[in-house]
Amino acid sequence: MLRKISVFVLVCTLLIALIAVGCGQKQQDSGTVAQPKIAVYAYGSEPVIYWDPSDTFSNEIIVMNNIYEQLLRYDPIKDEYIYLLATDFDVKENATVWTFKLREGVKFHCGEEFDANAVKYSIERTIERGQGASFIWEPVDEVNVIDKYTVEFKLKYPAALDMIASAGYTAHIFCPKCTEEKRHDWFVQGNACGTGPYMLESWERGNEVVLAKFNDYWGGWSEKNFDKAIIKMIPETGTRRQMLEAGHVDIVHTLPFEDLRALKNNPKIEVITTPSFQNMLGLLNTEKPPLDNKLVRQAISYAVPYKDIVQHVMSGFAEQSRGPIPRNLWGHKEDLFQYEHNLEKAKELLKKAGYENGFKLLLTYTSGDENERKSAELLKAELKKLNIDLEIRGMPWDAQWEMAKATNPKDRQDILLFYWWPDYADPFSYLNSLFHSEDEIVFNLSYWKNEEFDRLIDEANRISGADREEAIRLYGKAQEILVEEAPAVFFFDQMFGRAKLQNFKGYYDNPLYTNVVFFYETYREE
Repeated sequence: MLRKISVFVLVCTLLIALIAVGCGQKQQDSGTVAQPKIAVYAYGSEPVIYWDPSDTFSNEIIVMNNIYEQLLRYDPIKDEYIYLLATDFDVKENATVWTFKLREGVKFHCGEEFDANAVKYSIERTIERGQGASFIWEPVDEVNVIDKYTVEFKLKYPAALDMIASAGYTAHIFCPKCTEEKRHDWFVQGNACGTGPYMLESWERGNEVVLAKFNDYWGGWSEKNFDKAIIKMIPETGTRRQMLEAGHVDIVHTLPFEDLRALKNNPKIEVITTPSFQNMLGLLNTEKPPLDNKLVRQAISYAVPYKDIVQHVMSGFAEQSRGPIPRNLWGHKEDLFQYEHNLEKAKELLKKAGYENGFKLLLTYTSGDENERKSAELLKAELKKLNIDLEIRGMPWDAQWEMAKATNPKDRQDILLFYWWPDYADPFSYLNSLFHSEDEIVFNLSYWKNEEFDRLIDEANRISGADREEAIRLYGKAQEILVEEAPAVFFFDQMFGRAKLQNFKGYYDNPLYTNVVFFYETYREE
């Protein structure tokens, strides 16, 4: 009942606001003050966790990428860069020296001028603080100011600094003067000072962030741009859907698949489906019988009902994975071998491995994740046909991870369901973090070790900044080893479904900047 009352009060409040806007429009028609154009984004969680731009690694990706700017932005679908604070860059000496020409005439929200010193200050402070996603700058040895609008990065080893400089987290440039005068606590209290098109107007924890256009933005403004953008926290999916259908918000964060299907029939709403870089894997315990046997791991891969999971669990908002690198990210290998649901092949492999009489396995997933649970249930039904008894155990992530890192491999799970998305747009993020040999367990929760695989991806990473084509070839060979050895089941590459008003235009879902609406590019079609 409380939930219904809350929804009713919220909708009434918004209706009153809408009537007020309508009255204001009439006043405009009669020659009075024009009303500001406001975009509203209904988001499911707290919009900002970390305000310090050096520390970011969470929900604030939306706010940060409207207030602050990087040197570059990367579009992985088109495989092209968008120049923001840089206008050009050059790479020399086998990708160990990167020089960026900077945009002139750019101001910070405080009025200070942007220049090469600001780039040096921001990146060095982020590296020094060592928080959030700052590890992406690990290859950087020196940042040198060549002149007022030229900055040079010298690296410890060849690396794709263009990818790093375009990351959605901890690659933003902020005002040195504000930062030195007001320090870290000023950011933490909810303040910001970037060069982006919008500046922070207000923040109310647990409610909303209001952004207002920065009049001196270097990109200029047109009449159709929004004057303000509101990122409003609306935790309940039913309320988000109700507000969208009523036209009180322009776009919503996420909705259940059944809601998205229903909204496709609403002519005032558009559901945009786009690929994401998030995929789901089942990591197999290669240090514990029977999954220490490659043939058994391959049999498990053949037992997965991929089509049923994509259609009935993900409602079509996914596609069976082809290896660990999701589609649209460079390094994805479209001709890589892909397992299919084939129980006869699975039986044949189990017999060859000496396990035709069956065995027991324990699968863990993160409790509360219905997609993982339903996928596990479908797998259990198929494994039963192979005389394999699968126990499915939902656990809080902390407990699941703790079991996965147990000292004795026999105390760990057999199969761990898991999502991965990249820190930055590079296949090394997937292959290294999940499958490179580890002395101390972090995220290689298959516990798989293969020296040739390690050599290939290490070499690919070292040369990727200088010779991407050769890096792709090496990553491809590494993925062939991985699929043959089958230390993981590659379930699906997830797709995102976004619901928005039909007349909310200019929105483009860039999977590298998950959940971000770049408000400067959007407008409302009257």
